Amino acid sequence: MGSKERAKERREKRLQEISLLRTIPYSDHQRWWSKETVAVVTGCNRGIGFEICRQLAGHGVTVILTSRDSGVGIEATKVLQEGGLPNVFSHQLDVLDPLSINQFTDWLQQNYGGLDILVNNAGVNFNLGADNSIEFARTVIATNYYGTKHMIEAMIPLMKSSSAGGRIVNVSSRLGRLNGRRNRIGNVPLREQLSDVDSLSEELIDRTVSTFLQQVENGTWQSGGWPQTFTDYSVSKLAVNAYTRFMAKKLSDRPEGQKIYINCYCPGWVKTALTGYAGNISVEEGADTGVWLALLPDQAISGKFFAERREINF
Repeated sequence: MGSKERAKERREKRLQEISLLRTIPYSDHQRWWSKETVAVVTGCNRGIGFEICRQLAGHGVTVILTSRDSGVGIEATKVLQEGGLPNVFSHQLDVLDPLSINQFTDWLQQNYGGLDILVNNAGVNFNLGADNSIEFARTVIATNYYGTKHMIEAMIPLMKSSSAGGRIVNVSSRLGRLNGRRNRIGNVPLREQLSDVDSLSEELIDRTVSTFLQQVENGTWQSGGWPQTFTDYSVSKLAVNAYTRFMAKKLSDRPEGQKIYINCYCPGWVKTALTGYAGNISVEEGADTGVWLALLPDQAISGKFFAERREINF
């Protein structure tokens, strides 16, 4: 058996284990949440985001399903409500639009007094199969990285005080790994800078994506040492991963009762519109680790990267 076959076999075995774990209900002492617990999920009128909403609501959390198109969001919410989940509500939110974020923030504060869980799922990818066009690089970076960043900035002041702590989960990708065997940044000094959490800064992350976009504009990106597969998407998720680690450090000194834990995860190659429905795992499996992270009973974990309920390297 070759290495690819062994890896596939291990993944399938792990997914079977997780499928079994999902059937085991949380015990009363594990359930730190209640129907008053509010989760906001971005970009969730379909796919992984929709399934994250469904699973969180199924655990009894009040879920705010957001989507750029309010009509589509309302219809998605109706599907969940009619499916026996009355604790799902919708609101328009475009993570690319500062005014939309501000309006959502005001509405959330007025109607719910804040939130406990934020799942940053909104994202785009314009490449399918072997495609590697960077034509829409600016939109990809703006949505996947800056949209996530701006939502975190807007939601942190609204995070409710609690002994369990606020939870932020960023949907990311292994394609954005710094030190993976494939698809990593070829610029070794930059890779080392981004790997050093002690010196990692918001300015460095922003400068990295700005440099990439400048090289896209002037046609020199191919010699810049950037990931060679799904390049713009990979750079956007690399930035999300780095920002997750940066924010974990920044938030680490908050006092008890006001703790906020932030992590990211890779859902895998999921059968959704984002992959042209060519993925190899279901949306239920793809959403699982995000929901698991959001609800971890003993959440002392922050600044980590996960896949299939296990920590992986950045």
